[in-house]
Amino acid sequence: MATVKCSIPKGTRDFLPTEMARRNYIFDTIRSVFKAFAFEPIETPSLENLSTLMGKYGEEGDKLLFKVLNSGDFMEGVDFSQDYHKVAPQICERGLRYDLTVPFARFVVQHRDQVQLPFRRYQLQPVWRADRPQKGRYREFYQCDADMIGSTSLLNELELVQMIDMVFGKLGINVCVKINNRKVLAGIAELIGAPDKLVDITVAIDKLDKIGLDNVRAELAERGLTAEQIAALDPVFSLSGSATDKIQQLKALFANVEVGRAGALELEELFGMVQACDIHAEVELDLTLARGLNYYTGAIFEVKAKDVQIGSICGGGRYDNLTGIFGMPGVSGVGISFGADRIYDVLTELGAFPEGLEQAARVLFINFGPAEQAACVAIAARLRAAGISTLIYPDAAKMKKQMDYANRKQVPFVAFVGESEMRDGTVTLKNMADGTQQTVAADKLAEALQ
Repeated sequence: MATVKCSIPKGTRDFLPTEMARRNYIFDTIRSVFKAFAFEPIETPSLENLSTLMGKYGEEGDKLLFKVLNSGDFMEGVDFSQDYHKVAPQICERGLRYDLTVPFARFVVQHRDQVQLPFRRYQLQPVWRADRPQKGRYREFYQCDADMIGSTSLLNELELVQMIDMVFGKLGINVCVKINNRKVLAGIAELIGAPDKLVDITVAIDKLDKIGLDNVRAELAERGLTAEQIAALDPVFSLSGSATDKIQQLKALFANVEVGRAGALELEELFGMVQACDIHAEVELDLTLARGLNYYTGAIFEVKAKDVQIGSICGGGRYDNLTGIFGMPGVSGVGISFGADRIYDVLTELGAFPEGLEQAARVLFINFGPAEQAACVAIAARLRAAGISTLIYPDAAKMKKQMDYANRKQVPFVAFVGESEMRDGTVTLKNMADGTQQTVAADKLAEALQ
């Protein structure tokens, strides 16, 4: 058999035990907050029908979908002289999910008789995007989503802000929560006489932090906006003051623009609730925040780490009719997604992971031989039943080798069961941190280790 080079696709990663321990710390922290707000867990398949995914993320999102070729002779009868967008659905009926929100909308419609609206779900699963790999951007990565669907109350948006504050407070990450409203952006498009260019405006504005204002203006021109329309956006970029001040300016700006005024009033209500709560994170009204996904219709959120240069580490928003695409109109939802991989990178750069996460075993039994091993097996069974992670070295190797292993694995305690301990029904327990030893009755060992 030929030798195969060991490699994985670009934009994907293996995770060693230490990395997995740290990732699980992030997942467990986020999950605990989701559960505190009474969200329920679901899962959806990695593969979705391409018809479910296409057209939901905008033109750029569609380009980043991983499409899976049909099995068998998928080229039979296909006219490859056609436009790619006509060929792709014929040879690829399925794709890897791009996010968890569109599959969730499909899930709600498909299981409408089994879920009680309003429904609160959380989901921690990988997603895939055919993007160019770079720092903080991967082709396979995990999202940790929480959504409420079946309610238009802005209490839902408030709770999302509270959840963001709680998650990053528990993780020890200093963040800024940026909020805007897509109705405001729709109002701006209408105000400058370009309501048909809303998608073009939001896609371009969403890149402001990455490419700068001049390049955003250039992209808007490429997307068909006139110089006068682009210039008319300047007052929006120059709004200043507190969130309250900006909202008052927006209300005046949208005096005759109904959709924009509705967005300003929603922002006013939401910021009023946020200011009345004990939110520790900085919360900012950012009128340049657009969120490039087409399905957002109301409040939108983005979270940035204040002490690390990286893209957004959490984002989301309100979507009023995503289920309508699948035949269930009039059901509004709102949700957020925590980017576990970027959060990992932030915690790594800050050195903020708690100590001891990588500790797999609390105690390791030294193996002296068959008889001693049998005694260790019985004691280890009682420790495991008590919830103490326990390891027996599998071979009667030299003592130094076994102790070196315990050190490398950062096991805090080593247990010795030799002839005298077997006779007396005891265990000699060594603290690897300070080197002290004590003799403990075998039936009291769990107490000593706890």
